[in-house]
Amino acid sequence: MKFKMIHENYNVLDLDRSLAFYHKALGLNEVRRINAEDGSFIIVYLASPESDFQLELTWMRDMDRPYDLGDCEFHLAFETEDFEAAHKLHQEMGCICFENPAMGIYFIQDPDGYWLEILPANK
Repeated sequence: MKFKMIHENYNVLDLDRSLAFYHKALGLNEVRRINAEDGSFIIVYLASPESDFQLELTWMRDMDRPYDLGDCEFHLAFETEDFEAAHKLHQEMGCICFENPAMGIYFIQDPDGYWLEILPANK
């Protein structure tokens, strides 16, 4: 039996803010959207042309506080061909939350506190 990873879900408080962040920071674009008939939730799938994997952002109408991410000991990783340009963009955006120069990687944080690892291609 074989399995293929297809998406990961992050719940978000402000869908428009998150969509703008993921587009600017990582070049992800909306590929599909599901709107609940009663307006209670919106699910948006984001992807890049480089991969079949998708990020699912879920907005819940009745959520009135930031999501509890615990110790935030999880992350989604992205590789880039132009690590220096990516680092510069993320510095300008003010979203770098941790750097590990010895490993040649860094992490950015989205508007809801999720950590995203950035590493150079072929790392």
